[in-house]
Amino acid sequence: MVFEALPQHDQFLKQTNKYLFIILFLMVGCFFTWSENVNITRAIKVVGRMGVMISSIVMYRRIIKYGGADTLNYKNTFSPILYLIYLFLGFLSFGWSTNPGFSALQWFMTFQSFVFSYYFIKSIKVLDTYFEGHSIRLYNLLGNTVFYLILIFVIGMWVDPDTFFRLTHGGEEARLGGIIMNPNELGMLAGVGVACLIFDLYRFKSKTWTIIKLLVIFYALFMTGSRSSLIGAVLIIFFHINQTKQQGLKLAIMGGVLLVIPFAVNEVILKGGDKERLEEILTLTGRLPFWQALINEGLPREPLLGFGFMRIDYKEYFQSTHTYPGKMTHNTFMQVLMNLGFIGLFVALLQVFFTIAAFFEENNENKLMLIGIFIPIVINSFTEFGIFGESNYGILFYQLLIFAIIFKNKFHLTPTQRLHLKKTRPELINLLSKN
Repeated sequence: MVFEALPQHDQFLKQTNKYLFIILFLMVGCFFTWSENVNITRAIKVVGRMGVMISSIVMYRRIIKYGGADTLNYKNTFSPILYLIYLFLGFLSFGWSTNPGFSALQWFMTFQSFVFSYYFIKSIKVLDTYFEGHSIRLYNLLGNTVFYLILIFVIGMWVDPDTFFRLTHGGEEARLGGIIMNPNELGMLAGVGVACLIFDLYRFKSKTWTIIKLLVIFYALFMTGSRSSLIGAVLIIFFHINQTKQQGLKLAIMGGVLLVIPFAVNEVILKGGDKERLEEILTLTGRLPFWQALINEGLPREPLLGFGFMRIDYKEYFQSTHTYPGKMTHNTFMQVLMNLGFIGLFVALLQVFFTIAAFFEENNENKLMLIGIFIPIVINSFTEFGIFGESNYGILFYQLLIFAIIFKNKFHLTPTQRLHLKKTRPELINLLSKN
């Protein structure tokens, strides 16, 4: 049983869509380092996100108060339960962490985004039930969030290149991201934007504005120089090409990709054919030797429960004789292995398995959206912070996916809920009396 969104609710739904976009934009934006001042950065990342998390709860209450009810039940419960076990294990690890303060801060920020994701997705699911036919979509909210954040960087790279570009390889290469965001993480964000906005090509008759957004995002993706993100974006495109039944759209996308791929591969992946850069690819920019050293030297010290939440050694940095010093592993699954040991890795892998399995139980639109968003964040997980690493928006996106698969309506109203709907949504009374 779903309840139709009548015209008199259009204004409420427009405002709700705007408010959901604002709080999602602010939440993702709070992961960026907008200032070199440490205190300002901490205030944004901790206090700012707390405010946005509370806003998500207020938003949910606002929808209920206007004309909904908390009649949601749960499905695919293994995914959230295993994630909660992972968080509980991380909480317990404060007791053996090699830096309890750092572990607690990282855990707290991860838990913040977890609560935010719960209420954000729950708000959308309540709208799905009590306002059938509404146009609010997670992929549209997330796609627009990514676009406007990326737009800040595209404008910034021309207005203030010293801030928005990061020089690497002795100043030979400038990558979009600067001091504000790791270029590879920014590339992953661009990949998520591509995955989301492609759905607007299906949905909207006028595609011009969506195409402009995608072009801006692809331009930013190219300027980040992120190899893994480029691969993720290409996989997303071919995934959608394989799914769509619109032959014209399929040919247009395929033609555009084939024109761009040779240039992108040469400039982003092969870096112009430089032999030294080719060697980087073979070692994943030094990651393979680092991972080997972690397994051979670091893991045997704390194999079962690790060094504590987001810790990879007894010291601040792990360094082997033949590797660079590192505070994180540049692989989210390796990160879990080092900070929570084999027990933590087992829980994380099991959690991912049940989450992916649940994707395929969703309707076609949701399934495509979930897989599309998952592709760039899981690719990023093999080379950067990822879904189980230090606090980043990849974790937020993954948590949104988890909650997108767990809610269902139990179609049962309590007397209090019926009375509430009688006051707020009188047009539903006849429908309710028949059920």
